[in-house]
Amino acid sequence: MRAVFVQLQCAPGRTYEVADALYEKEIVSELYSTSGEYDLLMKIYIEDESDIGKFINEQIAVVPGIVRSLTTLTFKAF
Repeated sequence: MRAVFVQLQCAPGRTYEVADALYEKEIVSELYSTSGEYDLLMKIYIEDESDIGKFINEQIAVVPGIVRSLTTLTFKAF
């Protein structure tokens, strides 16, 4: 399994709605509210052989209220 971090920018006033929708999908390992350009930071785990772009497009980007996302891939943990 590979840990992937995704930052989400939400439409104004929709952050809690987006967070609830993501938890309902049961794909989020950890989800945090953040300050700055992005509203949420989520940690997800994806199977090593899975297509990360396809997963993000089909499972996350389709959630109503998400305006923009930034995906950070991880490598070896220390």
